[in-house]
Amino acid sequence: MNIVVLVKQVPDTWSERTLRPSDNTLDRDAADGVANELDEYAIEEGLRLAEAHGGEVTIVSMGPDKAAEVIRKALSMGADKAVHVSDEALRGSDGLVTSAVLAAVLARTGFDLVILGSESTDARMGTMAAMLAERLGVPQMSFASKVETDGSKITIHRQADYGYDTVEGTLPAVVSVVEKINEPRYPSFKGIMAAKKKPVETLTLADIGFDPGQAGLAASATEVVSFAKRPPRAAGTVVTDEGDGGIKAAEFLAARKFI
Repeated sequence: MNIVVLVKQVPDTWSERTLRPSDNTLDRDAADGVANELDEYAIEEGLRLAEAHGGEVTIVSMGPDKAAEVIRKALSMGADKAVHVSDEALRGSDGLVTSAVLAAVLARTGFDLVILGSESTDARMGTMAAMLAERLGVPQMSFASKVETDGSKITIHRQADYGYDTVEGTLPAVVSVVEKINEPRYPSFKGIMAAKKKPVETLTLADIGFDPGQAGLAASATEVVSFAKRPPRAAGTVVTDEGDGGIKAAEFLAARKFI
C-alpha cells in the first residue's frame, strides 16, 4: 500500500508570530518552526495502516530549506522516505497554489492513500484535503477519527457535533484526520539514527513541471491587504453591588448584545 502523508512546518504556536511588512506574508524566521501538530496524527495513522496492511509511508512537504527539520522528525517516527518541494518562487503561495503544487507532486509519486491533518495551525483553513481531492479526481474523506481499509475500500468515522458519521469510499483517496484518531509515537533513538540514512528527494518547481509564474504571492488568489498589532487588553468594568448589581450586570450585557 502506497501511503503518502503531507507534513507542514509551521511557526511554534507558543511564540510571537508576525507578518512581514514588505508583503504582508508570514515571517517564518520570526518564530521557531515546528511540525504542524495535526500532521503528527496523520503520520501516526499512516504508519499504523502500513504496519497493518503492508506497504510504505512517504512524507511530502512543501516549504523552505529549514522544513527539512520536520521531514526528519517524520522519518524518525518510522516513515520510509520523503519528498521535499523547496523553491524560492513558492514564497507567499496561498492555499490554492499550494494545493496545485502538492497535487503535481502526488501525481509524480503516485499514491493509494493521502493523509494529512484536518488543518494547519498557521492558516487554519481546513480546506486542503478538499482541494487536493478535487485536483486529483479522487474521493475526499474529511475529519476522520477512525480509518479502516481492506486495500480497495476505505471507511472512516467522520467527526460531527452529534458524534460521528460512517463514510465509505474507494481507494485511491485523500483523508484528513483529527487529533482524537490516535496518539502519535515518540521517535526512538534508533529511529532518529535510522532517519539520517533514509532517502529525501528535494525538488524544485521545474522538477515537477510546474510553472514558477503560477506560484508565489503574485499568482495567489488571496492575499493579506493590511494588518495591525493586537491592541493591549483594556481594563474591565467593575460593577459595584449596591442592591442593584444584577440590574447593572444585565444592562452591561444587554448593551453589548450578549443578552
